[in-house]
Amino acid sequence: MRDEMERSKTRLELKIPGTNQPVRPYYVEYRLLDLDVKEIVAQFGTLMTSAHTRNRFMDVSARVGNYKLDSSNFIGDEGFRGFIGSTGSVGIDRDYDSLRQDLWIATDQAFKEAVETYSRKQAYLSSLARQSDIDDFSKAEPVHVIDPLVTPDWTGRNWDQEARESSATLRVFPEIYEARVTYYLVYATEYLMTSEGTEIRTNRTFAAVEAGMNTLAEDGMPLNHLYLAYAPRPADLPNVDAVRKGLNVAGSELMALRASRPAEDYTGPVLFEARAAAPLLAQILGPAMNGSRPPISFQPIVEQMLGNLGGKSDWSGRIGARVLPTSVSIVDDPSMKDFQGTPLIGSYSVDDEGVRAQKVTVVENGTLKTLLMSRRPGTDSNQSNGHGRSGFLTDAKPTMSNLLFTASDEVSPADLKKKFLDECRAEKLNYCVIVREMDNPSLSLLHQEDFSELLASFGGGAGTGDRLPLLVYKVYPEDGREEVMRGARIIGVTSRSLRNLAGIGNDNFVYNYMQSQIAGFSGTALGAFGSAQGGLPASVVAPSLLFEELEVRGARGEPKRLPLLPAPSLSAAK
Repeated sequence: MRDEMERSKTRLELKIPGTNQPVRPYYVEYRLLDLDVKEIVAQFGTLMTSAHTRNRFMDVSARVGNYKLDSSNFIGDEGFRGFIGSTGSVGIDRDYDSLRQDLWIATDQAFKEAVETYSRKQAYLSSLARQSDIDDFSKAEPVHVIDPLVTPDWTGRNWDQEARESSATLRVFPEIYEARVTYYLVYATEYLMTSEGTEIRTNRTFAAVEAGMNTLAEDGMPLNHLYLAYAPRPADLPNVDAVRKGLNVAGSELMALRASRPAEDYTGPVLFEARAAAPLLAQILGPAMNGSRPPISFQPIVEQMLGNLGGKSDWSGRIGARVLPTSVSIVDDPSMKDFQGTPLIGSYSVDDEGVRAQKVTVVENGTLKTLLMSRRPGTDSNQSNGHGRSGFLTDAKPTMSNLLFTASDEVSPADLKKKFLDECRAEKLNYCVIVREMDNPSLSLLHQEDFSELLASFGGGAGTGDRLPLLVYKVYPEDGREEVMRGARIIGVTSRSLRNLAGIGNDNFVYNYMQSQIAGFSGTALGAFGSAQGGLPASVVAPSLLFEELEVRGARGEPKRLPLLPAPSLSAAK
């Protein structure tokens, strides 16, 4: 990498007809990702797949122009470029000649693409009456971090057997049509080298148990549920008994949903218990805290789509303004390893752009202090604060790591629920709504067509605050009786909704999850819908939240036909 980088820095140039000076890249970046992965999938006690793969991937970036204006941050109308690209797999053997050959071809392609894109970008900008005065790229001090190589440790656990035994738990629920339990164990070594002098080799590990299950209610309404467990290392994953217990709870809750009545339209107080409040905040705050400006698009429809998906920051340009209740502070701290003994999976020491991780106070006493920054400048800052993150060699974006949502006026869960019920009685409502868990459709929906159908109905409203709860309960204020309901959707919950929270609990919950790195999802309100396969580890610590008034929309959509024959019988254990 060093040898080919040196040659690219000193000799790479392109002579363009009609110009006097040859074009050279002002910045070149090499990234390598060495992956050692185990993925085991089981269903109802039967092993579906078990794979152990070793791969190494490469990504080469070249920038033409200068830090003020370069070839990046532009979505043009270019089409197919050929079969050789600047991103792809490379050999896993430590073969000098093979890797250098790959880097040479990729650098050549990346540079040629940058020259063409820069020309298109300049042409497009010349047609605009007013151009942005925000730089395209920020400078950063070179960083040298070379961690020792780590040999993957799969521990003494039999992962295939664990997947069989845990998935067999769901055999006691014959009404569950499909269920998939996936163990995903990752050891990664990441290499970063830049023409500025940065050289980094870091090791990262994480592990996951992700399960999705689905059924149909008697009236044909599709229903789904999920179980998730994440850990910093494979050895830290919960044991079989803990996973079986979690799957049994999820299966029981899905059966309760199946037997429940459809949700009705409702407007009034809504209490998000901590288990639901943390993923809600992940959806809302992820894009809100992004301080980098979005890319310039040749086609306005791209910018419109980005806005519909919630990809533009509501907090951009509002430094010093009150964005949350005066009691609330938000800190994002990549250096944290755990919260009160519970592991956090969003930790790192150097971000994916070679900038050292920094603890950032985003909001202090309700006032916006700063935003999360990558090396792409924005309206409020032109410097990275070590939050340029990416998964599996995608473009780095400002992304949360370990987010702590705290308040100085927290109350106990019992007092918060009492306040909630008092508001219900004061408004003379027959019932009010509690949300106990949020959905992650990228995991709970087992079929791509179901996911596509959901996006068609939901994706356009993500930017305006449509949220997908999973467990929603009616609570009757006269006696405190609770009743689960199905098919609800919450409307209009945005960062503005957080300004006037009616109450905050002291029951902090650690929500470990995966930020989606799918193009078009990453950095938007859909970014929280990720999976371990291609996702970016992150953590949110948050308590219960009481909203004075939200709109809950009742069940909608076309039912599906029930199976013509009953499910075949399954023994309870295998």
